[in-house]
Amino acid sequence: MSLRDATLLRAAALWTVFVWVTRIGNILGDSDRSFGFKAVHVLLAIVSILFALAIWTVASRNRKRPRVEED
Repeated sequence: MSLRDATLLRAAALWTVFVWVTRIGNILGDSDRSFGFKAVHVLLAIVSILFALAIWTVASRNRKRPRVEED
């Protein structure tokens, strides 16, 4: 994986975490929302953040591995 590709993946992971942390703060602070709404969105946030961490890990792991040339 090129440095440019890894950087793009890391930027997407950081953006995802930023968006969901901000959104969860807003949702939990909103007293007009039902418990079900809050629970579903917190679950979505957790899953999205876990995907972001996985993307970051893949980008980091592939940057450290030497690239094998194909014939």
